[in-house]
Amino acid sequence: MSRPNLTDRTRLAIGRTLSGERKGPFASLVFAGPAVIASIAYMDPGNFATNIQAGARYGYTLLWVVVMANLIAMLFQALSAKLGIVTGRNLAEMCRDRFPLPIVMVMWVVSEIAAMATDLAEFLGGAIGLALLFGMPLLMGMAVTAIVTYAILLFDQRGFRPMELIIGALVLLIGLCYLVEMFIAPVNWGEAGRGVIFPQMPDSQALLISVGIVGATVMPHAVYLHSGLTQDRAVARSEDDRRRILKYSNREVIVALAIAGGVNMAMVMMASAAFHLGHSEVAEIESAYHTLTPLLGAAAAGVFLVSLIASGISSSVVGTMAGQTIMQGFVGFRIPIWLRRLVTMVPAFVVVALGVNATQALVISQVILSIALPVPMIALVLFTRNREIMGAFVNRPWMDAAAIIGSIVVLSLNAVLLVQTFGVDLPGL
Repeated sequence: MSRPNLTDRTRLAIGRTLSGERKGPFASLVFAGPAVIASIAYMDPGNFATNIQAGARYGYTLLWVVVMANLIAMLFQALSAKLGIVTGRNLAEMCRDRFPLPIVMVMWVVSEIAAMATDLAEFLGGAIGLALLFGMPLLMGMAVTAIVTYAILLFDQRGFRPMELIIGALVLLIGLCYLVEMFIAPVNWGEAGRGVIFPQMPDSQALLISVGIVGATVMPHAVYLHSGLTQDRAVARSEDDRRRILKYSNREVIVALAIAGGVNMAMVMMASAAFHLGHSEVAEIESAYHTLTPLLGAAAAGVFLVSLIASGISSSVVGTMAGQTIMQGFVGFRIPIWLRRLVTMVPAFVVVALGVNATQALVISQVILSIALPVPMIALVLFTRNREIMGAFVNRPWMDAAAIIGSIVVLSLNAVLLVQTFGVDLPGL
């Protein structure tokens, strides 16, 4: 008889924990994983691009946007996880089951565009980091990123646990890199505190970057993916089991996304401390790296690149996983991983081959994501507030209100962005 693999042992440990056989402070760790994987979407290279621009141009002023976006992200990732746990269906599958076919097809197309925009950000980020660290051409950096991400994706064939541990290790690496940066960069903690507490929007360019921050933080593909990661991970034999699984899931969401939010805030603070006074024109990842070296030393610049490479590779893996979940849910079939990887990375290669500014492409991709985001957000709110679908786990009134307000905030930001894009001036901007 073959020895159970890591995923099987994790499922066994989950069952023993739910039955009360397995206790202790570390018993709940077997439930950790889905939110860790989803959290990498909140630390992808698109975040690097928007956060560098925010810190360099506006100092600590836009930190409140990062905090607001992270709180919205926590709520919607918790709702996505809950949908998967309670119904055993992921968000894309629920959309296919509940909405008319024309709406389903439109949602699928919009979601696929968002997946491509996501892959653009992730691929470019990893490639930029490799190109700067090892002095290789950008296209070669993209090829290396493709090979490494595909190799990691092969672990998905062994079940969910190996992938959770690999992504968890990369999340830890990114977090440690920015912890080091906080000790190197001369952060003004008082100004940072004011940036968190007092909302400001200096001008229309700040609004564009703010929408980019929201798009880079609350990610459409992560909202879809989280429900897929939880839908059959733990078997609930009773309603009490399901409540316990939800409790562990909510705790993991809070911890994982608090870490992701801390990393995003650290990015803005590092950029503000290093570039805002004297180098506010820094708006690209490449120029940020070259400027960091004389300002804060080679160690700070090297740590920055290591975190960027880890972010690009891990988020590219997660983006492919999300793309599979979206396609399988909306149209009912899977395609080989290599084909999925090829389809979503082609736009990134085209952008680089055409000579488009890489960092500007990253920022634009985040705006596309922000515009696509209301699709899964609205669907998720509709499903989780429906008692016929959720039963006893339907949203409580306060959670329902918070989800609606969060959706309105994102929709409003998108509307303002579109008005500005068409050249209409708004009072106060």
